[in-house]
Amino acid sequence: MKEWDNDNKSLFSSWSFGKINYQLFGIGLLTIILGYILMATGETESIQSIKISPIILIIGYCILIPAAILVKPKEKN
Repeated sequence: MKEWDNDNKSLFSSWSFGKINYQLFGIGLLTIILGYILMATGETESIQSIKISPIILIIGYCILIPAAILVKPKEKN
């Protein structure tokens, strides 16, 4: 059991993603889900479906998700 724990820790310590990356990714996913919910609940020709939800989806897909990938977490000493 101890050997598996050590292998598991070394696997995750080699990843370059930190806590901030996962938080940004989660916020991005929630933003995308919100955009689709707004699009589905609005009328076909409403401001909500035509302007607001696509802007929210663009923020999620084009800003938050790439930021989650590109942000480099601070290194611990």
